[in-house]
Amino acid sequence: MAEFRKILIANRGEIAIRVMRAANEMGKSTVAIFAEEDKLSLHRFKADEAYKIGEGLGPVASYLNIKEIISVAKKAEVDAIHPGYGLLSEKPEFAKECGLAGIKFIGPTAESMEKLGNKANARKIAEKAGVPVIPASNILPDNPEELVKIAKNIGFPLMLKASWGGGGRGMRLINNIEEVEKNILEGKREAENAFGNSESFLERYIKNARHVEVQILGDKGGNIYHLWERDCSIQRRNQKVIERAPAPYLNDKQRDVVCEMATAICKQVRYECAGTVEFLMDINTNEFFFIEVNPRIQVEHTITEEVTGIDIVRAQIMLSEGSNLNDAIGKRNQSEIVCNGHAIQCRITTEDPLNNFIPDYGRITAYRGATGMGIRLDGGTAYSGAIITRFYDSLLEKVTAWAPTPEDAISRMDRALREFRIRGVSTNISFVENLLKHKKFRDNLYTTKFIDETPELFQFSERQDRATKLLNYIAKTTIEGHPEVKNKEKIKPFKFEFRNKIKSSEERSSVNLKSLLETRGAPALSNWVLNQKQLLLTDTTMRDGHQSLLATRMRSIDMLKVANRYNNNLSELFSVECWGGATFDVAYRFLQECPWQRLRDLRKRMPDSLLQMLLRGSNGVGYTNYPDNYVKYFVKLAADSGIDVFRVFDSLNWVENMRLSMDAVLETGKILEASICYTGDILDPTRTKYSLKYYVKMAKELQKLGTHILGLKDMAGLLKPAAAKILVKTIKEETGLPIHLHTHDTSGAGIATLLSASEAGVDIVDCAMDSFSGGTSQPCLGSLVESLKNTERVSSLNIEEIRDISNYWQSVRKLYMAFDEGVNFPASEVYLHEMPGGQFTNLLAQAKSLGLDNKWPEIAKTYADVNHIFGDIVKVTPSSKVVGDMALMMVAQGISKDQVEDPNSEIIFPESVIDMLKGNLGQPPGGFPLNIIKKALGSENYIKERPGSKIKEKKLLDVRKDVCSNLSLKEIDDEDFCSYLMYPKVFQDYLLHHSQFGPVRCLPTSVFFYGMENSQEISVEIDPGKTLEIRLQAVSEVNEEGDRKVFFELNGQPRIIRIPDQNISVSKIHQKPKADSNNPKHLAAPMPGAISSVAVKKGDSIKKGDVLLIIEAMKMETVLNAENDCKIKTIFISTGSQIDAKDLLIEFE
Repeated sequence: MAEFRKILIANRGEIAIRVMRAANEMGKSTVAIFAEEDKLSLHRFKADEAYKIGEGLGPVASYLNIKEIISVAKKAEVDAIHPGYGLLSEKPEFAKECGLAGIKFIGPTAESMEKLGNKANARKIAEKAGVPVIPASNILPDNPEELVKIAKNIGFPLMLKASWGGGGRGMRLINNIEEVEKNILEGKREAENAFGNSESFLERYIKNARHVEVQILGDKGGNIYHLWERDCSIQRRNQKVIERAPAPYLNDKQRDVVCEMATAICKQVRYECAGTVEFLMDINTNEFFFIEVNPRIQVEHTITEEVTGIDIVRAQIMLSEGSNLNDAIGKRNQSEIVCNGHAIQCRITTEDPLNNFIPDYGRITAYRGATGMGIRLDGGTAYSGAIITRFYDSLLEKVTAWAPTPEDAISRMDRALREFRIRGVSTNISFVENLLKHKKFRDNLYTTKFIDETPELFQFSERQDRATKLLNYIAKTTIEGHPEVKNKEKIKPFKFEFRNKIKSSEERSSVNLKSLLETRGAPALSNWVLNQKQLLLTDTTMRDGHQSLLATRMRSIDMLKVANRYNNNLSELFSVECWGGATFDVAYRFLQECPWQRLRDLRKRMPDSLLQMLLRGSNGVGYTNYPDNYVKYFVKLAADSGIDVFRVFDSLNWVENMRLSMDAVLETGKILEASICYTGDILDPTRTKYSLKYYVKMAKELQKLGTHILGLKDMAGLLKPAAAKILVKTIKEETGLPIHLHTHDTSGAGIATLLSASEAGVDIVDCAMDSFSGGTSQPCLGSLVESLKNTERVSSLNIEEIRDISNYWQSVRKLYMAFDEGVNFPASEVYLHEMPGGQFTNLLAQAKSLGLDNKWPEIAKTYADVNHIFGDIVKVTPSSKVVGDMALMMVAQGISKDQVEDPNSEIIFPESVIDMLKGNLGQPPGGFPLNIIKKALGSENYIKERPGSKIKEKKLLDVRKDVCSNLSLKEIDDEDFCSYLMYPKVFQDYLLHHSQFGPVRCLPTSVFFYGMENSQEISVEIDPGKTLEIRLQAVSEVNEEGDRKVFFELNGQPRIIRIPDQNISVSKIHQKPKADSNNPKHLAAPMPGAISSVAVKKGDSIKKGDVLLIIEAMKMETVLNAENDCKIKTIFISTGSQIDAKDLLIEFE
C-alpha cells in the first residue's frame, strides 16, 4: 500500500480547509488552487502550496476546468486529488482524468460514480437491491410536448431534479401543467451552470416527508460499513439548514431498516470511499423511499464524526491509499460503530432573513466566534477583514454541537449561536435561533416543508449591533464634524473629581419630601411647605438653566454623572427641575436621545428627590394643540415614569387652556403647581392690563381648580424687588397657598427679587447652580444660600456641597461652548423688550444666522413694538416665538410698527402669527386687537374657544395600531407611542438615526459633538455592566471614491469603518444607475449577482408574468417576472453583467 505524500484539494473555502487539516494531521503536504476572485480566501494560505487557475474564466468555471487542475497537480507532483463536495466532486470524467494522469482520485471509482452519481441510474440500482423508490421519469427530453406527457403520467405535484450534482441546485417544484415547461427550463439551466450538465428527471413529490440520509464507507475489498443516519429535514429552497445525528424521531428498528437499505444499494456496485445514501420518509406511512446517492463527502459529515468518533476525511484518504475499513476507521466490524450522544449542525450563511434570504456580500468588519465544550467550527471565510464576494456559496461557518441528549445539543447550539458576533454582512443566525427554539423542532414534529409552513420563524428582531453603529457615528463625526458645531473650536474632554464624598442615607436630611408625597399625598406636602420657615429652593440647572444658556443642548450623560449627589448631598432641595419644556423635543431633535430614558435614569439615581417638569397646559410638551386624551395620556405616563411636581402654565395666561392638564395632574396624585406667567410691571400705573388685581384674580381661579402650590413664572425676569414683595404678600394673604417663584437674572436684579420675595413670605424659589446661573438663566443658588445665612429663612443646604457640584457644572459647561453665545453681562434692556430668558439666547442666534446680529438693538425695540401690536401679551413659549418671528421679519424687511398697524399697508404675516391670531394658542386677556386680526386674517374666521376642544378624540388603541403600521413595527411601547403623539416627524427621524447609529446618548459629550482624536481612548457603557473600550488608531486619506477608512480598536480588536467624506467633492466614474424604489417603472436588482440571461429587448410589449431576466447569484438562479403588462423603454444590463442590489435593470414606459 503506497501512502500519499502530497494531496491537491480541487475545491475552495471550508471543505478545502477541512481536507487540509486531516492531511496535515497525517503528515501529508497539501496543495490549493484558487481563482482570481478567490485570491484572498483562507484556503489558499492554509495550504503548503497554492496555485492560481482559471485565467480568463469565471469565478466558478475556474474550479470546473479539469484540464488545468490536472496540469497544476502534475506540476506540483501530487499523489492524489481530493475533490471535496460540489464543483467536480461528482464528475466521473474528473476521476477518469486523474487516473489517466497517474494521480489517485480520493473518492469512489469513476464507474461507481457513473452508476450512482447519475440519479436516474441510481434509482435502477436501488430497485435491483429491493429498495423502494419514488415514481419518476427517465432522463427528460427537450420536446415540451413530451415533457407535459411525462408529467401527466407520473402525476402532480412533481419535483424536477438534476441527474448530476446536489445542494438543491436544479431542483424545482411543479404543481400543475402550466408550470411544467417554465420550471423545467429554469431548473435545467441552473443545473448546467452549477454542474456543467443539464440532464434532469422528474420525480413524484411527497408533501409530508422527512429527509434521512445514511453515511457509507467502503474499501477496495468490497466491504461496506454504515456510520448510521442523519436527519436533514430542515431545508429551505431544497438546501439543508440544520442537520442532526442520529435522526431523533427514528426508533431502533427504523434505524436498522434504513441503514440496511443504504448498505444494500452500495454493495450492488462495490462502492469505495465515502458516500451518502439519501431517503425520503413519508411521515404518514413511515415508509422510506430512495432518493439518490451522493458519491462524495457531505457538508454535514461533521455531525456523524462527532457521534461516532470516526474522522471521515481521514478515512477517505486511507481508503484511497488502499487501507481496509478496519484500519481506516479503527473498527473491527459494523457492530463496533455506535452512536454516542447527539450532534447538530447549523450553517451560518450571509443569507439575510430580513431580505428574503438574499445573500449579502461585503467585508466582515468584526468577527467573534463561539467555542466551549462540545462546539466545533468548520469555516473558511469567516474572520475579521474577510471579503465575502457574490461569486460563491453563502456559507460562512458550520457550527456543530455535541451533547449526550438531543435537548442538551439544541441548548448548546443555541448558546453558541448567541456567542457569535459577525458584523459587516448580514447573517441568518437569528433565523436559525428561531428554528432551534420552535416547539415543533424540539418535539421532532417537523417535515421538509417546516420552514415554508412556519411563518413565525421569520418573526425576530434585528441584532442590535450597537458597537458597530456607534463606531460609524464616531467615524462620521470625526471626519465630517457635527452639523451644529462645525467650524467651532474643538473641546478637549475633561476628567473631573468631586472633592466631597457621597453622603450615606444616615447623613442625609431627615426630611424626605418624596416619601412624604408618596405616603401622605400632595395636600399634606403642600401643608408642610406652608408650615415650615426656611426658604425652600429648586435647582433648575438640568432644565431651564441649560435651556436659557445653552439652547437646551445639555445631554443626559452629563446630568447622570451628578444626579446621585443631588439625591444624597443636596437632599434639602425642594425639587430638581429636570424635564419637560423644550428639553423634550430637543432631546430627540438635536441630541438623538430619548427624553423618557433620561427621566427613567434620573429617577433611578435620585430616588428620594422630587423631580419637577414644565408642562405647557393643553399643549403638553409640544407647540401645537392635541386631542384631550393625548394630553391626559402624556401626563399619566410622565407621572408613572417619575415626575413628582408638574408646573403647569399657559403661554397667554388663559386658565381655560390650563384646566385640562391641571385635572390630569390631580388624577395622578402628584403635586400640581399651576402657574401665573408674570409680565408688565405692577408698580407702573400706566401698565394697567397686568395689574395686581389681575394676578390675584388669576391666582384665585387656579386655587379653585385645586392647585397644591401656586407658581409665579417670571420668565423674562421682569419682576422687580419692590413688585415682588407686594405681589407675593398680597397673593399669600388672598389665597393662603404656598408660592413657588421662578425668575430669570437677565437684568442682574434676580437675587434682589428673590430676597424681597423671601421677606414677603414666598415659600419656594428657583435658582441655578452657580456656574449655570446669571444672565438669561436663574439667580445664583450659592449666593442666595449665603445671603440667607443668619436670617430666620436660612437654608439648610450645605454651601460646600453646592460649590463642589457647581465646580462639576463649570467643567461641563465648557463642553457646550459652541452653544454658549448668550449675553454674559446684565442687560437692563430686558425691561424694554420683555423677552423670556430662553428666547433671548435663541433669538440672538437666529439673528446671527440671518445676518442681523449687528441690528440687535433694533430687534430688541421691534420685539417690544410687536408686543404692543398684539395688545401687550404674555410672552413665553410658544407665544414668545410668535413675537420673535414677527420682529425678525420686520427688521429684515424694514417694516415699521406704523406700517403693520396701517390698514392700507400690505403686510405678509409669518405663518406663526396667522396661527396665533386664529386663536390656536388660546386667548390673551381682552383678546387680540381686532384691527390686527382683520388685517392678518381678512375674512377668515378665528376661534375663541379652547383650541383642543375642537379636535376630535381618537381611541388610543386604534391610534396605536395605526402608528405601528406607519412605522412598520409589530408593537410600540408607551413612551415611544406618547412621543409619536407629541412629535410624529421628530420621533420618526430619531428612530431612523437610532437604527443607523445606535445609542449615541452613551458617548461622552466631546465625542458626540467633535468625534475622536488619534490615539484617544474612551469607555462607553451601553448597558449596566456592558462597557465598550474604544480607541481611535488613525484616519486614512480620501480614496478616489471619496471614502476614508477610520481605524479603531474595539475591546482590543481591530475594526475598520469606511465613511464617505462629505467634505470632499468626488465625481464617481461609470457609476451604475440606481432604481428609485418609489418609481413603479423601475425594475431594481433584488440582490447582487450576475445576469444569466435577458429575455426581453428594448421596445418589447410584455404581459404580466413574462420572464424579463434571470440573475445568477452564488450558483442559484432567480427569475424576475413582469408584475404588470408594460413596454420596455430601456435595458441597463446585458448577459454577464455584474450587478449590485438596487441597481436599475430595466425602465418601463
